[in-house]
Amino acid sequence: MNILFIGDIFGKAGRKIVADHVADLIQTRAADLVIANCENAAAGFGVTPRLVQELLALGIDVLTSGNHIWDRKEIIEYFPKEPRLLRPANYPGGPGQGSYLGRTKSGIEYAVLNFQGRVFMAQTDCPFRTADRELEKLPASCKIRIVDMHAEATSEKQAMGWYLDGRVTAVIGTHTHVATADERVLPQGAAYITDVGMTGPYDSVIGITKETILQRFLTAMPTRFDASETDVWLAAVLVQADPESGRALGIERIRLRSD
Repeated sequence: MNILFIGDIFGKAGRKIVADHVADLIQTRAADLVIANCENAAAGFGVTPRLVQELLALGIDVLTSGNHIWDRKEIIEYFPKEPRLLRPANYPGGPGQGSYLGRTKSGIEYAVLNFQGRVFMAQTDCPFRTADRELEKLPASCKIRIVDMHAEATSEKQAMGWYLDGRVTAVIGTHTHVATADERVLPQGAAYITDVGMTGPYDSVIGITKETILQRFLTAMPTRFDASETDVWLAAVLVQADPESGRALGIERIRLRSD
């Protein structure tokens, strides 16, 4: 079984490169399941119901998120209408769910789980204990379990990888928008990467125009954050897994540049 996970889709540029390439990736990589983090899809901050529908229509099966999911207020009332849109499960309240249970077109049962870190981020509930509770809810028949660990600190992401090794198929880190080169399969069968990276404009500072961020650093004054739209890359990983055991067999980084 092949699982394609696309890193943080940032703004219009990120959405366009996904629209241009995801169908080809699904075909050439024989992807059975496609997951993407969408929390920055609306000009870098949040996502709207319309954009959720557009991304799902491209062939993405489940959308994960993180701390920016609440930036667009219209998404709050939309959550009950679309279970394939996740918010971190360890938020202490609010609408939506942090996990999704589904089946691929070939009938393979899978679960996608979404957690948010607490180091240098908002103090949500403990992601580790929340992971225990969410995994306990899953039926034993569901062997394929993919985790989006949306966190700032490398140490917290690595800790989650070790904590869930042997209980999930993959722990994929998101949030920093900077891809790491530590993809591997942990000893008990969980594929792991600290951060899959950003799908969006790299002529920027993590998606925002360079000039805007430099002005902020140089003056410490509030500035409007505008999404860049140039030098666009798609960042993803492909996880190969055994659907019978749920163990990962491999993990590969994918980077594509917009033509």
